[in-house]
Amino acid sequence: KPRSEASSAEDYIVAGRRLTLPAFVASLVSTWYGGILGVGEFSYNYGIANWIVFGVPYYLYGIVFALVLAARARRTRHFTIPDQLQAAYGKPASIAGAFFIFILSLPAPYMLMLGVLLQMIVPMPLWLAILLGASFSLAYIFRGGLTSVVRTDVLQFVLMYLGFILLLGFAYGQYGGLEFLKAHVPASHWQWHGGNRVSYILVWYVIAMATLVDPNFYQRCFAAKTERTARSGILISVFFWFTFDFLTTSAGLYARAILPNLQIPAQSYPQLALHLLPVAARGLFFVALLATIMSTLDSFFFVSALTIGRDFISKLARRTAEASLTRFTRIGLFITFAISVALAIAVPSVIDLWYQLGSIATPALLIPLASSFSRQQRMRPHFALASIALSGALSLVWLLASRQAGAALPGIEPIYPGMLLSVVIYLMDRLSRF
Repeated sequence: KPRSEASSAEDYIVAGRRLTLPAFVASLVSTWYGGILGVGEFSYNYGIANWIVFGVPYYLYGIVFALVLAARARRTRHFTIPDQLQAAYGKPASIAGAFFIFILSLPAPYMLMLGVLLQMIVPMPLWLAILLGASFSLAYIFRGGLTSVVRTDVLQFVLMYLGFILLLGFAYGQYGGLEFLKAHVPASHWQWHGGNRVSYILVWYVIAMATLVDPNFYQRCFAAKTERTARSGILISVFFWFTFDFLTTSAGLYARAILPNLQIPAQSYPQLALHLLPVAARGLFFVALLATIMSTLDSFFFVSALTIGRDFISKLARRTAEASLTRFTRIGLFITFAISVALAIAVPSVIDLWYQLGSIATPALLIPLASSFSRQQRMRPHFALASIALSGALSLVWLLASRQAGAALPGIEPIYPGMLLSVVIYLMDRLSRF
């Protein structure tokens, strides 16, 4: 008997909710490292502070997600975060939340990063490199949905670890270990803060709260085979992130020691590979870098398309049946492709801009989404809508004003006023019940 269209939609969007523990871990781990060139730049400039800034806060919030939200998310049997918002707060809050999820998940930064790396491997115009990389991702996501994303993530998971182990092996063999590094990198690179202000580092611990609203975490939990798979999968992933951060931070230190005068620190990993590795090993490492970026590009590409298809097109068309979701999501893929490619080509600084937009989505979504899983703690619908819209809008306005002035106004990062307003609205909701 042929499978129903609804079952096919579930296969396409959440891999039939059959994601096993190994596939869950490989997919989530590889999805988390799309900004690998940025990690190289930070570790080259600041040493082990890379671990403190881009590692520890994400481990902490990952553990919180696993212990508090993972099983609850799997229990809902939803397809998207806005599904959860609609179930808890109604359609207006769902649409408002979908807007911020769409912003957060657009893959333009990763398309740009992929294009830059392709350009280093095969000289070509940047626009062509971006178009080729994005087209390749579109082709296999279009056919297989989340199942295709997960299958490629498993291969990319293996490649990313293999590539950096190979690079460090050659570095250690040619130059030695800890004694060489201590003698050839600045002393500040061994300090936990890397020479940065404590206030600067604390900002990253607030920004890392975006983990709790990350659509890829929820998508993997919705697709997990069981609640235990979702919870255990995230906890195991934290261990693998810790291990990979050790590899990338060590590679950054070697790059600083061996190539101390790089003009573009973001190229530290590729330049170190060009300096150290023979041709075959060099090719494998570049494939590993490509795989690391592609894994994140694929996941954000799919989530962004699903947001358009599930949370905008289907609601505008008033056809929310699962049978229509595959078609609407595929339409969303082409819309996401067009918007993201255009942004990646037109705005070379889109990576910095989009990363800061995490500071907008987090205050907009964190409290309404986290509280929505508890009937006792969830907000009333009109308060939830106000929190999503006003908190996100305040952080957005703050961000735009700060960029216009060239510095945060008045020395306060955009995420803070948005989070404060969200807390105030939540407390107003709670207190007005008495």
